[in-house]
Amino acid sequence: MKLSRRTTATASALATVTLGATLAATAPASAAVPTAAKAAYNGVCGSGFKVIDSTPVGNVGTVYLTWNEAKGQNCAVTIRNKAGAKIYMSVTLEIPEEHNPIVSDTGYYTSYAGPVYLGAGGYCVNWSGAIGSATGADSGHCG
Repeated sequence: MKLSRRTTATASALATVTLGATLAATAPASAAVPTAAKAAYNGVCGSGFKVIDSTPVGNVGTVYLTWNEAKGQNCAVTIRNKAGAKIYMSVTLEIPEEHNPIVSDTGYYTSYAGPVYLGAGGYCVNWSGAIGSATGADSGHCG
């Protein structure tokens, strides 16, 4: 039996549509759900500071920990996922040893709190941040 070009083209198009529908139907459900955007580090700590860690602040932002090897200094900043009306924000950086300094910045900001700096060569640090009622904290980097 001889198939016409039109029949062959129609069958080919139908196969393509069917394959596409099959692939879409078998894709994991998580692929269809976009994840929350992570706040991007904004470079506010200055040149020479590299991000070494970050911690989510609820689902509204991120607190970044950076390190400058040449200065032996850490910097931390809390950044909102999306700038908006002023809201309570904070960032804190500390050496958890007795009698060591704690630096922080708190206030009502539209996009970020900080930066705060701490000379921490030879010490481990804790860092934390808040945006509204959401908080995030971590520890463990030693310089």
